[in-house]
Amino acid sequence: MKMHDLSRGLFLVTALICGMPQAQADDAKAPYPAMAPLDRYLIPDADSEVALARSAAPVSVSGDAEVMVLGKTGYITAAKGSNGFVCVVERGWGAGTTDPNFWNPKVRAPTCFNAAAARSFLPIYLMKTKLVLAGKSKADILRATDAAFADKQLPALEAGAMCYMMSKQQYLSDDQPHNWHPHVMMFTSGDAAKSWGANLTGSPVMAADDPEERATVMMIWAGNWSDGTPAPAMQH
Repeated sequence: MKMHDLSRGLFLVTALICGMPQAQADDAKAPYPAMAPLDRYLIPDADSEVALARSAAPVSVSGDAEVMVLGKTGYITAAKGSNGFVCVVERGWGAGTTDPNFWNPKVRAPTCFNAAAARSFLPIYLMKTKLVLAGKSKADILRATDAAFADKQLPALEAGAMCYMMSKQQYLSDDQPHNWHPHVMMFTSGDAAKSWGANLTGSPVMAADDPEERATVMMIWAGNWSDGTPAPAMQH
């Protein structure tokens, strides 16, 4: 798999910070230069959103997970959990602020975080969501999250943080098939790609830096979707 394709496939880490003037210039020619009306990001039927969120992982994992759904003021808990996992359907702003799909209202990215990630990685996305719904710009969002990291308002990444993204219904971007590939992601601090043997010929581990969220994301694709049906073969 080419690194160009990897950077598009890793929904949460598709863009690096290249400086706000460039990001603003890119916005002017991007297919989604600004936030769409809020209703286009919402899923009216909460039960449908719960089911979509649970499809991120096999039912053995997601069946006992907490599920949060997006409302007009942020995410709320729609189903209690008992195994420490938290499933959500992320929207486009789960990506970096320079990603062209940041404001794409079609993005639906079912994700199921384990307990370590729910405590230490999910809060970043939930904070970004609050800022989005408050009408903040991408520049405002980046400044606010940077300040929150500096002031330790956002937690340090915990060891063992990971998530499942194995939903056949995922829509990650306009320039990928609607159901790209099922995969699991591990979040680590610092530049850990070399120590994992990631991005090397024949290695099943792919890695990308995620500077906005202070992590390196390791990704391993899965052969089946969360419902157990076979996924398309990965193209190298």
